[in-house]
Amino acid sequence: MVTPEAVRLDFQAANIGSRFVALIIDLFVVAASLMLLAFAGGFLSAAGAFEGIPDSVGITLVLLLVFGVFWGYPVGMETLWRGRTLGKAAMGLRVVTVDGGPIGFRHAAIRAALGLVDFQATGGLAAVISALATRRHQRLGDLVAGTLVIVERTGAVRPEAVTFDIPPGTGSYAVTLDVTGLRSRDYVTVRAFLLRAPSIDATPRAGLAEALATPIARRLNHTVPDGITAELFLRCVAARYQQRGTAETRPVETS
Repeated sequence: MVTPEAVRLDFQAANIGSRFVALIIDLFVVAASLMLLAFAGGFLSAAGAFEGIPDSVGITLVLLLVFGVFWGYPVGMETLWRGRTLGKAAMGLRVVTVDGGPIGFRHAAIRAALGLVDFQATGGLAAVISALATRRHQRLGDLVAGTLVIVERTGAVRPEAVTFDIPPGTGSYAVTLDVTGLRSRDYVTVRAFLLRAPSIDATPRAGLAEALATPIARRLNHTVPDGITAELFLRCVAARYQQRGTAETRPVETS
């Protein structure tokens, strides 16, 4: 996944072993919930709370409660806890969309519904075969919902976005730059240069900045004025590109 700031985020897909342990933990949670419901039902029945209720209605209510726990637990937890259940949290796992975004109710509901095939109907065989056959260890529910389970806790350093500010004294010039014609790969190249520039000697640094600035200025139909160095131009371009990306993703307010 590449963020609007051109930060590449590498996710480690969870393996079958960690997901199996997470599933066992979640099954214990479900079993404990059902036991509590059974205890509460027995207590209410002994107190006469269900007198006069037909057996068919009681059986229907029990089946609905059991279904609600089995289906509602993963859906509710993954929706409200950003892709985690108690089992996944214990194992450091999280469900995300295939592009790395947080899942919603639709994703969680589809995963839970296909869980009937992945686990109940086939005893987990369908989930294992699908996870082994796919590059990102996705079970059928993940394939249909467009999700995958990733390892959230790793020893790797968490990647951070880099922000380029408009250089001091160039504000009036920077606002004249129209970066709509700048391609994302051009920005990635500019970003890479600006991040490495401090470690490059002055002469090759200036030459490299000039080599990058010339085709980018041509793409933007822009003439760099006197007094603006090539590197300063590139910094203004990077800052304006980020500002444009932020403006495009900002929600539109309506009255």
